[in-house]
Amino acid sequence: MGEDLIVIGRISRPHGLKGEIRIEYFNTEDPQLCSRYQNIFIQGDEGPPQPYHPIKIRPHKQGILATLEGIHTKEEAERLRGNVVLVDPAELPCLEEDEYYWHEILGMRVVTEQGEDVGTVVDIFPTGSNDVYVVREGTKEFLIPAIKDVIITVNKETRTMVIRPLQGLLEEDDL
Repeated sequence: MGEDLIVIGRISRPHGLKGEIRIEYFNTEDPQLCSRYQNIFIQGDEGPPQPYHPIKIRPHKQGILATLEGIHTKEEAERLRGNVVLVDPAELPCLEEDEYYWHEILGMRVVTEQGEDVGTVVDIFPTGSNDVYVVREGTKEFLIPAIKDVIITVNKETRTMVIRPLQGLLEEDDL
């Protein structure tokens, strides 16, 4: 296994009577991507993540449906409800230049071009046209659109993002 596992979703509930599970899949742009995983890991409240081999994975509404080796009944699937689903990042496909996985962005420090500290990316939500980064510093929270006019550079090595705020995005007294 490669580096630390990354969260790709959460089990919402069983689907049907034969152990299929419904997963809230966090990659809303490409639900077909889920079918490439050789193994997925399910993390409950206690113990290490448990590996499962997917027999069948398919997009379904706003999530995916998965049939996993070793899960054969609705009751077995029910015990997994609410658990997170993880994968080995080595199984993720390569991205284009200037594209990033959420796990690479979460936790990054955000600064302006002038070097003013804005905060840390604590959440990301998709809007349809672009993602929005939730950046927090203390009690202040900023919503930063993930667009080329705003995001100047992303440095994965230093875990720093440099932004050029649009007018009105940040006020002088906010920083």
